[in-house]
Amino acid sequence: MMTLEHSDQSNWVFLYKLSFADDNRLEFSINIDKTSNSFIPSEQKPPPAWAALDYQQCSNCPLSKNEMPHCPVAANLVPLIELCGSMKSYQTLTLEVATPERTISGETTVRRAISSILGLIMATSACPHTEFFKPMARFHLPLASDEETIYRTTSMFLLAQYFLNKDGKSFTMELDQLTRIYKELQIINRALARRLRAAISEDAAVNGIILLDLLTQSVAWSIEDGLESIRYLFKRYGVE
Repeated sequence: MMTLEHSDQSNWVFLYKLSFADDNRLEFSINIDKTSNSFIPSEQKPPPAWAALDYQQCSNCPLSKNEMPHCPVAANLVPLIELCGSMKSYQTLTLEVATPERTISGETTVRRAISSILGLIMATSACPHTEFFKPMARFHLPLASDEETIYRTTSMFLLAQYFLNKDGKSFTMELDQLTRIYKELQIINRALARRLRAAISEDAAVNGIILLDLLTQSVAWSIEDGLESIRYLFKRYGVE
């Protein structure tokens, strides 16, 4: 069982506790370096063959095997796969997540719990396509609804544009670039699912990736649709 290591001055710790109907309990701790907002591996051992960069490599991957022999996301997912690779996707559980600021809990499925863990690990891994989501990882929200994710994602992107503007750099208030980021992420998710099929005995982790892919499609559609579903919340700003 992986146990909680208290946050210190250099790390953030997110502790996932999974409790099943048969009284089985599992814990999974994710450590994030505060300075770089990057995932800290719990073990320093050679990654498995399926984590090699050129094994089911993403078609949009800009990395070179000579510079980085292993996929940074796949290598970081090894402990999670070892923990939950034999679980059933739709098995129900009670999830409790202790974050640096609060504890969040709820009834959910293995599929959704794994998807949440996967999302946090992916965003804090050294993949050029997933690192866009590091700000969301810092303010990780387990069990977020689609509407909450849409709000957080677009807010993150527009705040990045604010900082670019403050730095005198090129910026945009259009969301086309965010849509492109999500479309690249869809390619990552599908390639990662192919990798994981070589690593697990059941479908839990793969379905977690599928759930992420469905979510990215949903967010991309909402961006293109103009986020009309939450426009009404901003009337006090003069929004019609």
